[in-house]
Amino acid sequence: MSYALLFPLQPQHPEQVVPFAEAVSRGRAGRLWMGQSFGVESHQMFAYLAGRGLRIPTGLGVTLMPLRHPMEAAAQARSVALLTGRPVVAGYGAATPELVRGLRGEPYARPASAGAGYAATVRGMLKKGVSGHACEACVATGALSPMKHPPVEVGLGVLRPGMARAAGSVADVAVTWMTPPAYVRDTLIPALAEGAAGRRPPRVATVVHCGLAEPGRDPARLLLSAARGHLSSRHYSDMLRRAGVPADPSDPEGGARAMVDAGVYAYGAPGEVADRLRAYREAGVDEVVVNTGGVAAVEGLKAGLIDAERILAELADADA
Repeated sequence: MSYALLFPLQPQHPEQVVPFAEAVSRGRAGRLWMGQSFGVESHQMFAYLAGRGLRIPTGLGVTLMPLRHPMEAAAQARSVALLTGRPVVAGYGAATPELVRGLRGEPYARPASAGAGYAATVRGMLKKGVSGHACEACVATGALSPMKHPPVEVGLGVLRPGMARAAGSVADVAVTWMTPPAYVRDTLIPALAEGAAGRRPPRVATVVHCGLAEPGRDPARLLLSAARGHLSSRHYSDMLRRAGVPADPSDPEGGARAMVDAGVYAYGAPGEVADRLRAYREAGVDEVVVNTGGVAAVEGLKAGLIDAERILAELADADA
């Protein structure tokens, strides 16, 4: 499952997601991913697709830890696996300090430790239960009733080495966004291995912003339309600077131009975009997730899906 597809926007109606799921069902991609949605909720969206007969592998990349207790998170994830009959990646992220403060009263003092505690508790709930767990993210004692279902992998959103070490100790999958391939290879994968300390390190799934060059398109504008929030955040900008891409949260426009200049926004002809995506596989990424959110935000979901399918077709033809 080398290449996957992201539904790139916040869905306002389930029919918006159906064509993306159909592309996965046709074999264009190995999995349909969704991020945190405050429109149609992502777990419920996958259940709707299953009811439509679109029973496909799915991924949450990522849903936000402070929104639900780990027992509820585990119950939701395994429900999706049961309803779809296919494997699920249930990825969780620590969220921004502002959101955490709004939901919990104060931000996590140590987000990496909170993430590790949360992910470990979800994994425990998916197995035999948890007894006496207490960490900054949650307190938990209890178990879900036994239920047979397809595999659920527990993921953590990873940007920097501290969270990578935390993910290495507990997660099945490290989910990264906007991380250049050399940075994944040289910084994150070694940190995941360090955190694993004898267990198998998590596999890596990386979401990559992509777009095809067409007359009248401005790649920086496309990227900014989808990534302004990330480029305005301190932790994403810090990650990009560590990777050698000049970014400042006070200047998201400049960050977008820097990503385009550095090739972190995979933009160009289909062959050029495919080459940039293959660079992630060569860097050690196990699952490369195609995200045409910039095109979708500016020109509509249909245009975003057309680009994604052309990119995925190019990858399939070249790798055949």
